[in-house]
Amino acid sequence: MNDNVRPVNVMLLGKEYLISCSDEEREQLHSAVTFLNRKLKQMKDSGRVIGSERIAVMTALNITNELLAYKRDNEDYTATIDNTLRRLQNKIDKALVGGGQLEM
Repeated sequence: MNDNVRPVNVMLLGKEYLISCSDEEREQLHSAVTFLNRKLKQMKDSGRVIGSERIAVMTALNITNELLAYKRDNEDYTATIDNTLRRLQNKIDKALVGGGQLEM
């Protein structure tokens, strides 16, 4: 184990957890805890889910769904950009070979 890994106390939905974390990851851990705490509180306050374990599972499912949607949208966006760049590169290549003008 790394020498700079130390336990950090975090609070999630009023419960304390001890998590091992390196000094370099501490700020990121606190950001993650803040984000997760906000999502857990939203789920709890909605009143649709009762019980800490069920709140945690439903929150995890919602966060996972958001992440997968983001990844899918990002992949679609990346594919669109790649296609546009490929099309522009082909036009540039044709213009350079033919000595003609570029047509956008």
